[in-house]
Amino acid sequence: MISLLNDLNPVQQKAVLETEGPLLVFAGAGSGKTRVLTYRIAYLIQEKGIAPWNILAVTFTNKAADEMKERVERLLGKSAKGTWVSTFHSACARILRRHIEPLGFQRNFVIYDEQDQERHLKTVMKELDVDFRMFNPRAIQSSIDQLKNEGITPDQYHPSQFNIFQKRLALVYQRYQEDLQRNNALDFGDLLTFVAILFRRNPEILKSYQELCRYVMVDEFQDTNLIQYHLIRQIVDAHRNICVVGDDDQSIYRWRGAQVGNILNFGKDFPEARIITLEQNYRSTQNILQAANLMVGNNRSRKKKVLWTENPEGEILTHYVGEDETDEARFVIQKIRELTHPSSESVRPYREIAVFYRINAQSRAIEDELVKQQIPYTIVGGLKFYERKEIKDILAYLKLIANPPDGLSLKRIINVPPRGIGDKTIEKIETFSREKGLPLYEGMKQAVKEDWLSVAAKGRVEEFIRLIEGFREEAMRLTLSQLTMALLRESEYLQKLKEEGTDEAISRMENIDELVNVMMELEREGEAVSLDTFLDKVSLVSDVDLYEDKGNRVSLMTLHCAKGLEYPLVFIVGMEEGILPHHRRGEEIADLEEERRLFYVGMTRAKERLFLSRAERRYTFGVGRANLSSRFLDEIPTELILLEEREENPYDRERPATGLFTDWDTYFDKSNGLTDQSTEENLSPSREEIVLSPEGFFPLKMGMRVRHPKFGEGRVKSVEGMDEDQKATIIFQSVGSKKLQVRNANLEILE
Repeated sequence: MISLLNDLNPVQQKAVLETEGPLLVFAGAGSGKTRVLTYRIAYLIQEKGIAPWNILAVTFTNKAADEMKERVERLLGKSAKGTWVSTFHSACARILRRHIEPLGFQRNFVIYDEQDQERHLKTVMKELDVDFRMFNPRAIQSSIDQLKNEGITPDQYHPSQFNIFQKRLALVYQRYQEDLQRNNALDFGDLLTFVAILFRRNPEILKSYQELCRYVMVDEFQDTNLIQYHLIRQIVDAHRNICVVGDDDQSIYRWRGAQVGNILNFGKDFPEARIITLEQNYRSTQNILQAANLMVGNNRSRKKKVLWTENPEGEILTHYVGEDETDEARFVIQKIRELTHPSSESVRPYREIAVFYRINAQSRAIEDELVKQQIPYTIVGGLKFYERKEIKDILAYLKLIANPPDGLSLKRIINVPPRGIGDKTIEKIETFSREKGLPLYEGMKQAVKEDWLSVAAKGRVEEFIRLIEGFREEAMRLTLSQLTMALLRESEYLQKLKEEGTDEAISRMENIDELVNVMMELEREGEAVSLDTFLDKVSLVSDVDLYEDKGNRVSLMTLHCAKGLEYPLVFIVGMEEGILPHHRRGEEIADLEEERRLFYVGMTRAKERLFLSRAERRYTFGVGRANLSSRFLDEIPTELILLEEREENPYDRERPATGLFTDWDTYFDKSNGLTDQSTEENLSPSREEIVLSPEGFFPLKMGMRVRHPKFGEGRVKSVEGMDEDQKATIIFQSVGSKKLQVRNANLEILE
């Protein structure tokens, strides 16, 4: 073990050797926190004689958990087998698979992902006759998620008597949870909340996990929310052998409920805790690190630390100011071509380059230029593999086989591929099931027995029931991959795609083939892959988990997705007020500090070169607007950043009004008034992120469809004034015509 510790610097060694009692490790960016955790686990097993299964290490992504397990096994070999390294959600799912019955659920529960959650919530809101125009389903969903992050159940939520949104939220939350239980389903928030409830109601179960998890380690502790911290405290309360590792400067998930105060106030809950700070950076050059240090040092709510490195000084940062987003994109791609050209002094492969942006919509200009220059690229955090339609369909079949009460999955695939079971038949079955107080699948079987359906519908439904029951029997004897291939064959799902014969159909077949390959790979690795285990695995996968550095491609991603990654060459675009910091975060100190931390995360992903760019003018909704330089740029000393001169453009810069959206004139016919003509094909991937700022950042235009927090949906009839003085007359469906000052209206653009 002495030779093992020799791989660590003195401060890292200290963090490994301090095994008893609470320990807080402030681990700066690139300081080797994963190494510390890995070696700490190895030390506990090899030197302290702790059984691997008595160690629990919790992190936030499956990718990080797998990496930690692999590193420990490389150090110790087979003696590391049994170490519990997991994400919070996976650990809780494992606990609930063993002990959920006291909470009124069956062990074969299914986990609804975000898409499933949204679909289920909308169904509930329709049943309760909640107006989507007055109460945005996304706002309801976000509020429910936040309540669960804080460990608040429907019974514990007490809305204000005078707040109509809260009163409606309480009603929806109650029914939403009741229907989840009827479906024997849990969402992400339930996994954490239910374990906390389980431990509180069943002290003997809690005690068993306190005895099992004698040493607990938490990675990325700055990203924990209230319920996650509560769970950890429940488990370590008996022995207090807890080591938390994190960096308050990299806390960027407040919008998901993360509480940076958990790491900053750790000493209050554990006054005997020792504190160690890792400040040596192994990733970035001195200039990049110094710039990042000085910038983030402007935050008040942080543990003072100064990262340093023995790496070379490196080049100073490059700053470019483009005429507009197109010119900015040209600069980025020009630099990429220079860096990767065979004649370059040190030619770099595309895979070493990443472009970061604040919101997804910013990728459009970059993508256009990459395509034009025929440079291969990949987008991290786009549509997840497991969220593609054909994959969701097959997973819905598997969920229904594993858990027949899952009405959401049943409705998804009862007529996929088409088998003549229409919406009216499904509605009749839903009504019948509700009246009988039965889950949808059981209600469907009962409706057939009681001849409650027409003769034609009864025959088709009976055939579907036989199909599912046959799969349930086969699931007892077949492997997961065999079951899936049988399902694809007997349901004729693949056959229908073959008959379609389009490029899209072929692509869907390829994705299904990849799904089966995933299953077979797990089986070849010798894992005991049950249907429940596999469904848990795919339900809890994250964007980063799916990211693999395959092929020679430039990586594009948001700054949030960049967390935990590193690249030799990094571009951060959109360094403008209103984008970074984002206009929606406001001017409150806490919001600005989180935006500064987000920029810090992006900066510290860079190992060798860092390029920062902005546009003088950015087109939004077809209107160009001059943008101020981000205040964060001003926080980097001038000696650490070089402004690159802009070349004169040889051709006319005049351009049509194209930006995040195009062709807005189709929304308003001057002779006939408002129209409903859509331009869906021109929408950017992240239209949900585009909201009018209080400052009127995005100008309104006649014909736009908008939503007001009080008046609901409406159409813009006319606009007068500009910028802060802009006023709009809007015809709302609920209250008629209203004239509003845009800067104070908090309007959301719908199309």
